[in-house]
Amino acid sequence: MILPIVKVPNKVLNTPTKQVKNFDTKLKKLISDMTDTLLSAKDPEGVGLAATQVGVGLSVFITRPDKRAKVREYINPIILEIEDIEMNRSKDNDNGKTTLEGCLSVDRIWSPIERPQRVLLAYQRLDGTKHEEWFEGFKAVIIQHEVDHLNGILFTSRAMEQNSPLYEEKNGELEEMKV
Repeated sequence: MILPIVKVPNKVLNTPTKQVKNFDTKLKKLISDMTDTLLSAKDPEGVGLAATQVGVGLSVFITRPDKRAKVREYINPIILEIEDIEMNRSKDNDNGKTTLEGCLSVDRIWSPIERPQRVLLAYQRLDGTKHEEWFEGFKAVIIQHEVDHLNGILFTSRAMEQNSPLYEEKNGELEEMKV
């Protein structure tokens, strides 16, 4: 079932989540509904979705970094390590450290956000098993964006911290916003 995506300003988006304790059918249904919701997002297409974005204050998010990728769930995720590996810092290069980020909960707003390019994530799967996994590049950016959601932090707050410009999408063009 496709769930409505919570939009700013809504306090659930700024409230830290609670740990999942019950790996039950309710959790399975939530992840299934979140998957349907993420896959239905077309303008723009989403690459990740946190439970807070569908109004649920649990520490859960899903990702799908590209159209060919399978949707993956991350339950009770914690970033254990961050490595700021040296990569080309050009903002015009996909390998750079700065990525233009947007959010399904913040319509038509984008900002270049600098994030570390490698993270070690501890998380659980739907069956409760615990895992640790390194993520690099765009996948690492998605993980950090979604973990921020679970901590009640929006990418627009990261933009303000970094003094990065915010852009509003109008008629397919990005216009810098006056903040």
